[in-house]
Amino acid sequence: MLTILLGDDDEELTQLLQEYLHNHGIQSDCVHDGEAVIQKLKDASHPFSASAYDLLVLDIMMPKIDGLSVLRQLPSISDIPVIMLTAKGEEIDRIIGLELGADDYLTKPCNPRELLARINAVIKRSRITAAAATSEHIPLPESRLHLDQNQRVCQIDGVPLQVTGTEFDLLVALLKQKGEVVSKSWLSEQVLQR
Repeated sequence: MLTILLGDDDEELTQLLQEYLHNHGIQSDCVHDGEAVIQKLKDASHPFSASAYDLLVLDIMMPKIDGLSVLRQLPSISDIPVIMLTAKGEEIDRIIGLELGADDYLTKPCNPRELLARINAVIKRSRITAAAATSEHIPLPESRLHLDQNQRVCQIDGVPLQVTGTEFDLLVALLKQKGEVVSKSWLSEQVLQR
């Protein structure tokens, strides 16, 4: 079961979201200020902690510490994926949130079903990224092709190739299924998360 942390000062909204997510198999804890978000994440990252979060849903406008400040501090605390859920829907707000490390950005009011879909998509992407990070290199026996997944570098005979991020992900997916026939829909799901 997924466990997420909801950081939002709107207690009524977090209670509604908590109930909705629980009905869809997602456990959630709610906190209502930025300091509490940081403390919960620090507690969860402790080696002996029983609670660990799969994702953080974070508002920008919160007391004590705002959501953007939480995002700035997050890399030193946790590598948890983040979805911003906020009333600040201006383009510049979305850009800043994403530049500071949010994985997705959703404006209020939102449909809980859309939030659920975005949570599932971000979790899926983060798991794929984590799995890819465990296998740093994909060497191919008797092959001229070499992929370094940490650096996202593709080489043939030691010469770097210029590939897009999607092309790189496509190569990784195909190499992991070497010798197998894969469908277009499987590739679309693995590479584009669609």
